[in-house]
Amino acid sequence: MDLLQIVGLIATVFTTGAYIPQALKIIKTKSTQSLSVPTYTMISIGSAMWVYYAYSRNDVPVMIANGVTGLLTIVILLLKFTAKKPKTESTSPA
Repeated sequence: MDLLQIVGLIATVFTTGAYIPQALKIIKTKSTQSLSVPTYTMISIGSAMWVYYAYSRNDVPVMIANGVTGLLTIVILLLKFTAKKPKTESTSPA
């Protein structure tokens, strides 16, 4: 493994790892209210395209980074779609 591949793997840890705190926060708080569906959808599609690109070039660090990122963003989207909406209190007079 050469220095460039090591740099790529380290970059993978940072960029992919950036999604883990968001996923854990959603699981812990059960709140997905502030998440943007278009953003996470675009990231998921882009990650899938990067995986295809990396596979065709045999670029393992890019394949790993975007494969894991894609999976994490899909998990976040699934949590968004399956999360129960918070109940709002009625403001009508009693």
